Amino acid sequence: MDAVVHLINDSLEFYRWGLTIADKRVEKWTLMQSPLPTLAVSSLYLLFVWLGPRWMKNREPFQLRSLLIFYNFGMVILNFYIFKELFFASRAAGYSYVCQTVNYTEDVNEVRIASALWWYYVSKGVEYMDTVFFILRKKFNQVSFLHVYHHFTMFTLWWIGIKWVAGGQSFFGAHMNSIIHVVMYLYYALAACGPQIQKYLWWKRYLTILQLVQFHVTIGHTAYSLYIDCPFPKWMHWALIAYAISFIVLFANFYYQTYREPKTESTKNGKLAANGNTMANGIIKTESKLMVENGKKKKKGKAKRE
Repeated sequence: MDAVVHLINDSLEFYRWGLTIADKRVEKWTLMQSPLPTLAVSSLYLLFVWLGPRWMKNREPFQLRSLLIFYNFGMVILNFYIFKELFFASRAAGYSYVCQTVNYTEDVNEVRIASALWWYYVSKGVEYMDTVFFILRKKFNQVSFLHVYHHFTMFTLWWIGIKWVAGGQSFFGAHMNSIIHVVMYLYYALAACGPQIQKYLWWKRYLTILQLVQFHVTIGHTAYSLYIDCPFPKWMHWALIAYAISFIVLFANFYYQTYREPKTESTKNGKLAANGNTMANGIIKTESKLMVENGKKKKKGKAKRE
């Protein structure tokens, strides 16, 4: 018991010391005074992931097409704003894409970068709605470990990034990820518009490839920063490498199961059935019908919109 008490006390002391070196520019920004609001939101998210399917079990799925269109186009705008702010502010501040230290001054461009990174952190909290929509529409197969791990860790861990390093090397990953999310949410928004648009959306698999490329670039960029001894917290560099590796493993497994594994009888014309992979916002699903012709049963996939 004494060991537990000592561990708690030491952790609190370390946290108080950490606050003394935190970024003073962001300490009064929304959600940044304490980690508790972020941890509370993330805990409620996990609670909904657990209880939501039980609550929806005997209910009809919600019809949210209009809301999905609005939400996805809204995320396109938000991510493009983040990308635009980071791009122009980093150029104005003379940022290096190889090694960039954090400038904690009130320089207008540095504060602009910190603000864009804060919006990036907020966007990861908004993305919890992806899971909420899946559960309300009873797309439970989409709420995988990868999905929950990705959403939970991004919002929770980025609080640390904004609190201590809202600038410098932090801008690189957010800059790259925000433009990828522009493309991703644009895909989802177009998919939500209906079958007349969906037939042109042949490039879904390339979104996963783009994400895998992103993680490899992140590892290479971070490893090179360590190699040249870039003056940025080393523990953050190593943590980022480990984090990116976990995503590579999970996304590679997802890609293999979705696009590389032999397709079952429920797959036809290159379209995956609901238990394989539906569109990421649950827009399309496939039914199987048993048809009897000449005394033989045949399966025929039929795509439908909710």
